[in-house]
Amino acid sequence: MQDILLFPVAEYWWVYVLFVMGVAAILAFDLGVFAKHAHVVTVREAAIRCVVYLALALAFNAGLYAYMLQSFPGRADLAGMDHALLAQTTALEFLAGFVVEYALAIDNVFVFVAVFAYFAVPVQYQQKVLFYGILGAIAFRALFISLGSVLMQYHWVVIIFGVFLIATGIKILFLPEKPIDPERNPILKLVRRVWTVTPQYHGDKFWVEIDGKQWVTPLFVALVFIEFSDIIFAIDSVPAIFALTNEPLIVFTSNIFAILGLRSLFFVLQHMVKAFQFLKYGLGVILVFVGLKMVWLNNAFGGKFPIGYSLAFIFSILGLSILVSLAYNRVVGRGETSQS
Repeated sequence: MQDILLFPVAEYWWVYVLFVMGVAAILAFDLGVFAKHAHVVTVREAAIRCVVYLALALAFNAGLYAYMLQSFPGRADLAGMDHALLAQTTALEFLAGFVVEYALAIDNVFVFVAVFAYFAVPVQYQQKVLFYGILGAIAFRALFISLGSVLMQYHWVVIIFGVFLIATGIKILFLPEKPIDPERNPILKLVRRVWTVTPQYHGDKFWVEIDGKQWVTPLFVALVFIEFSDIIFAIDSVPAIFALTNEPLIVFTSNIFAILGLRSLFFVLQHMVKAFQFLKYGLGVILVFVGLKMVWLNNAFGGKFPIGYSLAFIFSILGLSILVSLAYNRVVGRGETSQS
C-alpha cells in the first residue's frame, strides 16, 4: 500500500465538505422532483436516473483527475514521483471501487425484492422507503469508512479483513443460499417490542397517531429492515474497496456514488433478478480476489497490486457471469419452448 496519503483529511477536509454538500443537493432535488409524490416508478424513468448517476460519478472522477494533474506537481511530499501516474492510478481506483460497490449492490436488490414482497409494500410507496433507506446507508457507510481508515493502518487488521472476504466469497460460491425470512429476524422482533405496529398501511406514512397513541406502520418496519440489511452488506463492501485503495476519499466518494444509484438500479432490475442467477458466483469470485489482494497479492507485487489488472479482472468476471446467465436462460427457454 502507499505510504503517503494523497488526500489526508486534515488538509483536504474541504473536499469532503463540498462533496457532502453536493450529495445533499442531489438528494434534495431527487426528493423534491422525483419522490415528491408517491407513484409507480417505470423502468424507463429508473434507467434514466441510473444513467444520470453514472454520468455524475464519471464527471466527478474526471474532475478529480484534472485536479490531481494540476495540484500534485506543487506538493513537496510528492516530489520525485510520477504525478501523471499517481493521478491515473487514483482515478482507476475510484472507478474500480465504484464498479465493485455497484456490483455488490445488486445483492441488495435481491433483498429489497424479498422485503417488499414479505411486507406487501404497495409499489407506489417503495421508492420512498428506498430514498430514506439510502439516507441511512450513507450515514452508516461514512461511519464504517471512518473506522476502516483508522483500522486499515494496522497490517493485522488488513489480514483479518482479507481472510473474511475470502471466506465470504467461498461461502457464496459453494454454500446454498438461505431464503430470507424477515419473520425470524431479531431486528423485526425488536421493532415489534418497542413500537406498536398498525395492521395496515396508512398511505406513505411511517407513523400515525391513533387515539392519542403513536403507532408505526408496516412501511416503517420495512424501512428498518432495509437499513439493517445495508449494515450487513457494508461489512463486505467497505473492506472490499479498501482492498483496492487506501485513500479514504476515494473509498468514500466511490461508495456514496454507487449507493446513490442503488434505488434506480432496484427499479430497473427488480423484475429481472432471476435472469442473472450466475451473477452471485461472479461476486463471490471478486470477493475472493480482493481478499487475496489484501492477504497476499499486494505484498507479492511490491506493496501494491496494479489497479489496472484489478479493474480488468473485475470487469471480466462480471461480464462473464452476466453472459453465462443470459446464455443459460436462452438454452432453458428453448428447452421449455420445445417441450410445450
